[in-house]
Amino acid sequence: MNKKLMIAGVAMTTLLGGCANTTALEESVANLGNKVDQLSAEVSSLKSDHGKLSANVNDVKAAAMDAQAEAKRANARINNVASSYKK
Repeated sequence: MNKKLMIAGVAMTTLLGGCANTTALEESVANLGNKVDQLSAEVSSLKSDHGKLSANVNDVKAAAMDAQAEAKRANARINNVASSYKK
């Protein structure tokens, strides 16, 4: 009986000793929390940049469509001039 009690005592001491090292765990959790905060900031920055780029793409697309319409109009005018020209 004494041996069983002694083994149980050693096991409990070992288990409690393993749980006593919470400072390393707290540091690890704090470090991970900081990394999550950094990643969140980067994601926010990338979302902002994406919004700006998307707006720029839409502006460029509108300008390209305007240029294409103007080119069609110019080609139509040239075709009208060429068809009305006689030698």
